[in-house]
Amino acid sequence: MYQEKLKFIDLFCGIGGFRIAFEEACQENNVVTECVFSSDIDKFAQDSYEANFGDRPHGDITKIDEKNIPDHDILFAGFPCQPFSIIGQMKGLNDIRGTLFFDIARIIKEKEPKAFILENVKQLVGHDKGKTLNVILKSLMELGYHVQYSVLNALDFGLPQKRERVVIVGHKEPIMFTYPNPEKPYKPLSEILEKKVDKKHLASDYIREKRRNSHKSSYYPSIWHENKSGNICSYPYSCALRAGASYNYLLVNGERRLTSREMLRLQGFPDTYKIVVSDGQARKQAGNAVPVNMIKAVALKLLPYIAIGIDQTVVLREYDLQYNAS
Repeated sequence: MYQEKLKFIDLFCGIGGFRIAFEEACQENNVVTECVFSSDIDKFAQDSYEANFGDRPHGDITKIDEKNIPDHDILFAGFPCQPFSIIGQMKGLNDIRGTLFFDIARIIKEKEPKAFILENVKQLVGHDKGKTLNVILKSLMELGYHVQYSVLNALDFGLPQKRERVVIVGHKEPIMFTYPNPEKPYKPLSEILEKKVDKKHLASDYIREKRRNSHKSSYYPSIWHENKSGNICSYPYSCALRAGASYNYLLVNGERRLTSREMLRLQGFPDTYKIVVSDGQARKQAGNAVPVNMIKAVALKLLPYIAIGIDQTVVLREYDLQYNAS
């Protein structure tokens, strides 16, 4: 039996990085999609999401009954990297109660999507000597899924931002899914940086002088990064955008802060994406977002398998055809 659309839900959706990535992947393969549910507790993220996609995300996911969430084929979630102190006894599903990850698990258990893609900070891999991640993987396997994870870097998928994230993929069927290899060199900063920038983004005279006296860059343009120890380094790409970092920890050529548009570009958001919040909120939202190009590359590898049964023509890449034939 065929269905008309590939349905997905977008949990902890932020400003919609997962949605953009998946919709772009599907459009390239002639698959029609429908987002049937989204959720984020942050009002300003809801504002941005609604302005760009036309529907407003639901609020606190902990207060939403999983039975009321529509059926879907694939689930996306960039779940918050909250402390996982409750995890550690390796009791599977019972061990994750009290964490926001439990809300993902209870929805997967109830709705049984074909697949899911989850994203979190790289540090999750080593948290509590790996016990936290093991409990999460065990919990997902108990729900009947084949699960694997990999640490991917946005820098390897065309974005000039060193942003390493753990990406967890699960699927019901025993398919031959593999993570994508690095695809292409990252964009030069010249394609990211705006030509004209408002003076409000300029760092203070004191900050600029301090930067010039402590560091000489080998690159131009470059983005200068100040770590927690006060040491300065610079690269022809950005270090990871962070939602709660110092306002001046990243400076273009040691002179000015990144604009809202530049931060979105570093995350792979198209210039058509509407910015409807303040600079401060935009910085927070960009810092919390997933790298679109990276998630899109993962989705493209998974799509041929989850699109089976969709009444559309799916264009399979050569490697997928080879896997299916073997």
